Amino acid sequence: MLHAATYVLYTLRGMVPDWASIVVSNMLLAGTFAMALGAVSQFRGQAMPWARMLVPVAAMTLLFALFIDDYRARIIVAGVLAPVQLGMVLWVLWRPQPPAQLRGAWLFSVGLGLQFALLAVRGMLAALDAIPLDGLMHGSPMQSFVFMAAFVVVILTSLGFILMAKDRAEADNRYFAVHDELTGAANRRALTQTLDRDVARAVRAGEPYALMMLDIDHFKVVNDSYGHHAGDQVLRHVVAVLRERIRAQDLVGRYGGEEFMLLLPNTTLSGGAALAETLREVMEQTPCMHEGRSIAVTVSIGVCGAYLENASNWDYLIQAADQALYRAKAAGRNRVECADLPRRAYA
Repeated sequence: MLHAATYVLYTLRGMVPDWASIVVSNMLLAGTFAMALGAVSQFRGQAMPWARMLVPVAAMTLLFALFIDDYRARIIVAGVLAPVQLGMVLWVLWRPQPPAQLRGAWLFSVGLGLQFALLAVRGMLAALDAIPLDGLMHGSPMQSFVFMAAFVVVILTSLGFILMAKDRAEADNRYFAVHDELTGAANRRALTQTLDRDVARAVRAGEPYALMMLDIDHFKVVNDSYGHHAGDQVLRHVVAVLRERIRAQDLVGRYGGEEFMLLLPNTTLSGGAALAETLREVMEQTPCMHEGRSIAVTVSIGVCGAYLENASNWDYLIQAADQALYRAKAAGRNRVECADLPRRAYA
């Protein structure tokens, strides 16, 4: 809208006061680029760069007011300040690493790059006295190209940013379809999908498969004593500790509330029990820090492991691990219990 208002004021040259068609219009143009910088910064998760946004706008306004009667000087000022602004926008967009939404970023960059080149070349030609200086509204190929390019830039940058936002929204939807929003662990749907795939492979290869059910002890007390924000931090803490100590092929997921599931391909019951005891000890020795306070965290774990004969009976593992978890909690919590299963589990 600011960009459009800029060119509306340009076309009103001679019909409105010069301070409006010259000073205000270019202030709006600088404001357009400043808002683009703020938008890209926010899109990249960075703080609003207020100084880099406002200083060029102030400089453009003051210099155009100073050179209100000097058309050549104004073109040179715009050919320096505006490309600097556009360069900052492109830098934030592509550094320190390219954005994940590449197709929108390229379209957005093409639009800004066209504007960058147009203003920089126009300013350089004015400095070299290589273009007519009869005024903005004097018909010439350069002026026609300036106006046409302005509308192309608006379209390209707008579509580019829309595509960037759309691609990010779709990526977020795909991510949260299989991840817990609070902890980043796999959600229940992802756990089910992974069990379908992993257990089928384990049956074909004749490999064991182990599963843990893990519950945070006295989690309600944490919420009641420290608040729900602390409870959320404890959940994130537990996931972080678990991820640090499992293999790349293992998966930790939030099964519900304060209960988590760990999927351990090619792992026997004894191997799963040994890992569960390690996790229990590490959790006990690693308190959660929240707002400068240390919150003790312990967990109870039920473990099940077996050689499955049928890929469709992975729910057998969940039921057995859940029963073992119940025994661990009934026996005093902060302990590991194993499911009492035969070597092979049948459908």
